[in-house]
Formats: sequence, structure tokens, C-alpha cells
Amino acid sequence: MTIPKMTSRTIPKNLLRSSLSSVTATHIVSLVLTVQTSGAGFVDLTGEVAKFVAEADAQDGAVTLFVRHTSASLTIQENADPSVLVDLAAVLNRLAPETANWSHDSEGPDDMPAHVKTMLTATSLQIPVLGGRLALGTWQAVYLIEHRRRTHAREVVVQFIGNVG
Repeated sequence: MTIPKMTSRTIPKNLLRSSLSSVTATHIVSLVLTVQTSGAGFVDLTGEVAKFVAEADAQDGAVTLFVRHTSASLTIQENADPSVLVDLAAVLNRLAPETANWSHDSEGPDDMPAHVKTMLTATSLQIPVLGGRLALGTWQAVYLIEHRRRTHAREVVVQFIGNVG
């Protein structure tokens, strides 16, 4: 099978491209956030990640977040309407109910469903940094999702790779 070569004439007219940006990654800046959760739910980390970008004097590059747990996860989701988070939690609870007769139940009935929810979401995220700012969309926020019912201290590694100002 031959893949046709893309030319400027084959790029869709409804597609806009910015000019290319090139950065030599000269810095790596890291920290660990410890987030005290209050049980199952979403914790907005956007402000803390933006603060990290500012403190690192990050200009262009990428921020990576990694949660060091198997029963908590990370996501980027809407921040305008809180009912979105309620609905997302309901979907995760339907996909991984506590009443599913799990084999792994030594840590309580909410533990195995928490592992499944983590597998369905993400333990790491990458967000571009452009001109010293997170390149999130207007309605996007970064959330830690606690999947267990009780409180936990969750560690999130935050790392910027790129150039600083």
C-alpha cells in the first residue's frame, strides 16, 4: 500500500497551523506535591501546577505530572460546571462497582474498584507550556482523582522539561 504524500494542496481548508516553535530543553525542574484528600472525589491541582510553572520560570516545554499510587489517578477535565465531575464519578462507579465480587478484597471493598478506576483513567499527564503558561483550554483543569473512600496523602511528581526565562 502506498501512502500519498501530503502537500500544501491536500491540507484541509478548515485547518489552521501556528508557526513552528523550537526549544532546546536546557532545564529540568521537579517537585513533589503531597495532596491530602478527603475521600473519593476530584481535587483541582491546576493552580498548584500553574504556580510551579511560574516558580520554575518555565517558558517553553512541557510539564509532566505523575501520581505515585495505584488507587488514585489524574485527569484533565471541564472546570466550569461541577456536575461534570459528579457525572464522571458516577460513570466510574458504574464501571467498577464495589459489589462486583472482586477477588482482591483484603484492603476493603473500595480497593479493587479503585485499581480498576485508576487503570481506566491515567497515572500521568503531560501539558505543554507555551510562553510561560500552561497551554490548557479555556474550560480545562487538572485533577487528582481519589478513588478510595477514606482520606489519603497522595504524592504527585511534577516536572518541567524545557527552557526557562
